[in-house]
Amino acid sequence: MIILDTTRLLLREFVPEDVDALAEVISDPETMKYYPAPYDRQGVIDWIKRNRRRYGVDGFGLWGMVLKSNQQLVGDCGLIKHTIEAVDEIEIGYHLHRKLWGQGLASEAARACRDYGFAHVPVARLISLIRPENSPSRRVAEKNGMHISKEIMWRGLPHYLYAIERPGLQLQRTQS
Repeated sequence: MIILDTTRLLLREFVPEDVDALAEVISDPETMKYYPAPYDRQGVIDWIKRNRRRYGVDGFGLWGMVLKSNQQLVGDCGLIKHTIEAVDEIEIGYHLHRKLWGQGLASEAARACRDYGFAHVPVARLISLIRPENSPSRRVAEKNGMHISKEIMWRGLPHYLYAIERPGLQLQRTQS
């Protein structure tokens, strides 16, 4: 099922048959160097299953990122529920095959997910959790209109919590 359609990408629900294409992304040590470790094949299978559960429970999750030009799955992008410091948050997460880095595809997908999140999820803000040394991912968040809200420990590692508030929220606050 296609969720989002951008200029160059389709974002769609994962299917079990995506395991090999997704493994090229999240099993790659270079792509996953800011994670504790790349995923093995079973980890990729579990990743897909976990996101498919999220679709049913939350109505969203990470979606497969597909190039329109050749219909290849080249990564993921989407929304994920987290509880961070006792606060429920919705994260925009993304991973892209490294052969496509630097072309603006992650930014294109993240913007679409931001707009989808504000249109369909009743939240005051969206976040991205990014390791401080992950400059490319930080640039994607900044291009998505996000700013560093604070630094936190997440899964035992320091992360910047990037955030963007729902459009119009500031105006509503000042009118109160």
